[in-house]
Amino acid sequence: MTESPASPEDLTAALDSTGYLADEGLATAGFLALRMRRPLFCEGEPGTGKTSLALALSEALEVPLVRLQCHEGIDAAQALYEWDFPRQLLHLRALEAAEGGRLDADTAERSLYTERFLLARPLLQALTTAPCVLLVDEIDRADDEFEAFLLQLLDEYTVTIPEYGEIRAEQPPLVVLTSNRTREVHDALKRRCLYHWLEHPDLGREMRILRRRVPDVSETLARQIAEAVHRLRDLELLKPPGTAESLDWARALLALNRNELDAATAARTLGAVLKYSEDLDRVRAKLDALFA
Repeated sequence: MTESPASPEDLTAALDSTGYLADEGLATAGFLALRMRRPLFCEGEPGTGKTSLALALSEALEVPLVRLQCHEGIDAAQALYEWDFPRQLLHLRALEAAEGGRLDADTAERSLYTERFLLARPLLQALTTAPCVLLVDEIDRADDEFEAFLLQLLDEYTVTIPEYGEIRAEQPPLVVLTSNRTREVHDALKRRCLYHWLEHPDLGREMRILRRRVPDVSETLARQIAEAVHRLRDLELLKPPGTAESLDWARALLALNRNELDAATAARTLGAVLKYSEDLDRVRAKLDALFA
């Protein structure tokens, strides 16, 4: 692990070196999460850079990233660990053959539940990989039971596996939790975290992101894309475009050898930035006004 940033400004510079342009508020929240050893809970609209923040922190700090993608129905077994039953069965058969069928049950059972047969899922990987960044992505998609389980784990960074014993993190991971706010996450989880709401970048920062992540885009085209995306976000679309869509739009225009974004070019490339047919119809009806 590289030396921990000494200030929010240092963290801003470290993230900048990875191509992630953090504003002052986000850099301060990230620095405090590092200094206070607290999870960082990031909420915001899709495409505001929540997941990218964890990736950039991992790169800037030169530590592994462990990612847990949450979804409806996720449970502790999928997130924490499970036993490799096929290998355990093969092991039992090998023991039985070696012992000529005279297998001691207690000895056999002890040999089954060892690290050799333990399949670590993301949460257990994060506890045993020190140091690292643990990304718990889209926690709002998980149910209440999993959220309660995660709450207990984040309290002590310890887990007890009944057949194996206690596993405690030698150095707690830097935890970044993200939420698109499809449901409210419980206050008990938020209280254990530092909180930051990510807004879409302002015009100037979006232009800088475009120029940094897509170096071949001209300043003029970057401005046109950023201005167009900001106008689209004001239309109350089903899914307003995020920064990822801005970058896709820039790459699409470059692939078509377009150096200017006008209404005709936008009409041909809206699929790079809008993902719902209703949004496409709404924007196409207003293209001339949007690019007047």
